[in-house]
Amino acid sequence: MAIATEQVAIKAPISKEERLVIVASSVGTVFEWYDFYLYATLAPFFAALFFPKGNETAALLSAFAAYAAGFLVRPFGALVFGRIGDLIGRKYTFLVTILVMGLSTFGVGLLPTFESIGWVAPIIMVTLRLLQGLALGGEYGGAATYVAEHSAHDRRGYNTSWIQTTATVGFFLALAIIGACRVGMDTKAFSTWGWRIPFWVSIALLGVSIWIRLKLHESPVFQKMKAEGKTSKAPLSDSFLKYPNNKYALLALLGATAGQGVVWYTGQFYALFFLQITLKLDFLTTYMLVGSALLLGTPFFIFFGWLSDKIGRLKIILAGCLIAALTYFPLFKALTHYVNPALETFQNSTIIQVAADPKEENFVLFVMPTTKFSQVDRVNDFFAKQGLNVRKIAPEPGKPVVATLIGRNAATGEMTTTRVEGWSPASEAALKKALTDLGYPKEADKARINYGMTLLILFAFLIYVTMVYGPIAAFLVELFPTNIRYTSMSLPYHIGNGWFGGMLPLFATAIVALKGNIYYGLWYPVIVALVTFVIGGLFLKETKDRDISTYEH
Repeated sequence: MAIATEQVAIKAPISKEERLVIVASSVGTVFEWYDFYLYATLAPFFAALFFPKGNETAALLSAFAAYAAGFLVRPFGALVFGRIGDLIGRKYTFLVTILVMGLSTFGVGLLPTFESIGWVAPIIMVTLRLLQGLALGGEYGGAATYVAEHSAHDRRGYNTSWIQTTATVGFFLALAIIGACRVGMDTKAFSTWGWRIPFWVSIALLGVSIWIRLKLHESPVFQKMKAEGKTSKAPLSDSFLKYPNNKYALLALLGATAGQGVVWYTGQFYALFFLQITLKLDFLTTYMLVGSALLLGTPFFIFFGWLSDKIGRLKIILAGCLIAALTYFPLFKALTHYVNPALETFQNSTIIQVAADPKEENFVLFVMPTTKFSQVDRVNDFFAKQGLNVRKIAPEPGKPVVATLIGRNAATGEMTTTRVEGWSPASEAALKKALTDLGYPKEADKARINYGMTLLILFAFLIYVTMVYGPIAAFLVELFPTNIRYTSMSLPYHIGNGWFGGMLPLFATAIVALKGNIYYGLWYPVIVALVTFVIGGLFLKETKDRDISTYEH
C-alpha cells in the first residue's frame, strides 16, 4: 500500500479558477437538491392526490415510499454515472445528471392525479422519482471530486464544504418558494394545483445551471491521469471487486456515510415532519423555524470543512454522530415541551390503552394496491395521526381491538373512561369525541410556543448536520485513488445517504405507528449513528494529508 502525503510550505491565496469551480459546481448542485427535496417537503400535502383514499397514514406512507424510491435508486445512479465519470471525465458527466434531474422535476409538476388516471399516476410519479434518484446519484460524486481535484491541498476541506452547503441551501430554497406560494393562495388552492408551481420553477433554474456549467474545464488531476494512460478500464470491478478498494468502500459506508446520512436527515427532514405532523404546528411557522435554523446553521458547513483542514476530517464526523445519538431523545422530547405544551400536558394526564393481538399489527413500509390493514392497524393509525402515545396491552378475548381513554373531562373536571371496540366510522367518531371531551389540542397554540428554545434545538440539530456533512466530501475524495475516485466514493455516499438516511422518514413513521410512541422512530438514527461511531473509530484512518493526485491503496 502506497500512501503519499503533501507538504505545503507556502499557503497560496485561493485562485480565480478555484472560485469559479466552487461557484459553478455549487450553483448546479443547489438546483439538483432543490429539485430532489421539493417532493420530500410537499409529500404530506399531495399524498391524497396521487394515492387512493381511506387511510391517511397509508397515503402518507405511500407518498414517502415514492419519495424513498428516489433515494433507493441513488446508488445505481452512482454506479452508472460514476463509471462514466472515471472513464470520460467529471465535467460532462454532471452536465448529463443536471439535465435529467431538471426535466424529471418539471414533469412532476405536469402529472395528472389519481382521480384522473388511477394507478397510472403513482406509477409515473415513482418513475420520475427514479430518474431524479439516478441523476442525483451521479451528481454529488462528480461535483465533490471535481472541486477537490481543482483545490490546493490545504483547502480541500474548505473548498468542498461549499458543495456540502448545497443540500441545505437547496432545501431552504424549496421551503422559501413553497412558503411564498402558500402565503399567496388559500390552502384549498395550494392543495389542488398551487403545489405544482415550485416544480415548474425548476425549468428556469435548469437553464441557468447548464449555462454556468458549460463554462467549466475538465479536472486537471483527471486530465493528467488520462494523459499518462492511467485511467481505469473497468472502474466498477476495480472499485468493488478488487481488494483493498472494496474494503475501503465498505468501511466508508459503515464507518462514515451511514451515520452521516441518518444525522443529516434527522436534523433537517424528520425534525420538520415531527413539528408539522406530530406536534400539529402550522406549516408557515414550521417553515419559518426550520428555515431560520438553516440560515443560522449553514455557515458551519464551511467552518467544519475549514477545521477539518487543520485537525482532520474523521474525528469531526464521528464526534457529530456520537453527540447526535446521545441527545436525540431528550431534544425531541424538549421540542414537544416547547412547541406544543398542551399536547405534552394532555399526554401526561390521559391514559390511552390499546388492547390487541400483536400478531394483527403490520409493519408496513410500502403500501401497494394489495396491502390490507387490520382493525388494529386502523386504530394505531388514528392515534399516530394525533401525535399521541398509547400503551399496548394484552387483547381481550373475542375482540380484535379495544381502545380505552381515561382522563378528566375538560368541561366538568370529572374522571371519565371511554371504551371503543373494533374499527368503523362509528368507532372513529367515538374516539374523536372522547379526545375532544378530554381537551385534546388539535393544533399547537402559537401563543404558547417558546420560539427561542425551539430555534435553539433546531439549530443544535443543524450543528450536528454540519459536523458530519461539512468534512465528508473531502474525506471520501481522499479515501480513493484518482482512477476510480468518482465511482468508489459515490456508491458508499449514496447508500449511506440514499438508503440509510433517505429511508429514515419512512422507517420512523412506520415504527411510530406500530409501537404507539411518537419518539420510538428515533431508535433508527440513534443505532445507526452509534454503529458508525464504533466502526469508523476502529477501522478508518485520517486522510487529510494525502496527495490525491498520486495516492494509491
